[in-house]
Amino acid sequence: MIDSLMQVGSSLFLLIGSFLLLSGGVGILRFPDFYSRMHAVGVTETFATSMIIIGLIMHNPDLLVDVKLLLILLMTLFISPTAGHALANAAMHADMARPKNIKSDDEVTSSNS
Repeated sequence: MIDSLMQVGSSLFLLIGSFLLLSGGVGILRFPDFYSRMHAVGVTETFATSMIIIGLIMHNPDLLVDVKLLLILLMTLFISPTAGHALANAAMHADMARPKNIKSDDEVTSSNS
């Protein structure tokens, strides 16, 4: 009973993660500018990777493999948002075209002075 419940839960997590990765891929293709695309992928990638790794942990009976997957999950949760922020910051400093209603950090600080 518990084994079949774990299999259903694992399958559900894997399915949700796969759907989120697919929707992030659609976001790359459909959104108009770099920042929108980066947001779509950044949000879905972190959550989808978490769902897939949790599904794999539930599916696997070996404790050592579960510990390794948990470490991968923790690294993903810390590294992915940091990398997304660094990418957006580099794009802002390179004066990549951005929507008209977003101000850069320099414009915000100069208007506050």
